[in-house]
Amino acid sequence: MRGSARVLAISIAATAVLYAVPGGRTLAWPLVLISTLAHELGHGFAAAILGGHFESLAIYADAGGVARWSGAFGRAGVATVAAAGLVGPAVAAFLLLSLGRRARGARTLLVILGAGLLLVALLLVRNAFGFWFTVTLATACLVVALRAPRLSQGFVVFLAVQLALAVYSRGDYLFTKTAVTAVGGGPSDVAVIAGALFLPYWFWGAMCAGLSVVVLWAGAKLFFRP
Repeated sequence: MRGSARVLAISIAATAVLYAVPGGRTLAWPLVLISTLAHELGHGFAAAILGGHFESLAIYADAGGVARWSGAFGRAGVATVAAAGLVGPAVAAFLLLSLGRRARGARTLLVILGAGLLLVALLLVRNAFGFWFTVTLATACLVVALRAPRLSQGFVVFLAVQLALAVYSRGDYLFTKTAVTAVGGGPSDVAVIAGALFLPYWFWGAMCAGLSVVVLWAGAKLFFRP
């Protein structure tokens, strides 16, 4: 447990320094894109799990993204797919923390993650920027796992910290009716949920925020479990 706690503390400290030093936010920009990827994959995978089709996704340089999916879903299904993107970064952080709590498991996880992201890039990503970003992230996972295995757990935990941070740093999206990306504007995910179900969009934003907190807490609890 002490080793895991040390890895987590170092990851949090490195993140704090990155955002504190001059120009650090620019250097941290690729880390923000990781949460965008998790968000869009959340939409697409939820649609596929519910029996629909994950058609494609795109990631843009402004940290926006679009997941295209299809399926004959009812109102609850549409709301679930929309919500899955909002809690996607928290779920991804949970998986990284729970599966990467030991060094050997972290290395295996990076190999699986790297290979999976390569498949995502080849089969689903439909814009050049998103393709190269996803390939770069996949390559980084594989290089660390295969060429620098001692860094595997630190890398996994660092990614988890960035995803957890995005839950809060990008939390304003949970309370807006519109979403603007490089391809234009449209209803936000919480507006889609409100339209499919009932109650105002900000209620569903608060619900997704609360669920994300619970998921992150569960991931941290598993990470420190003896």
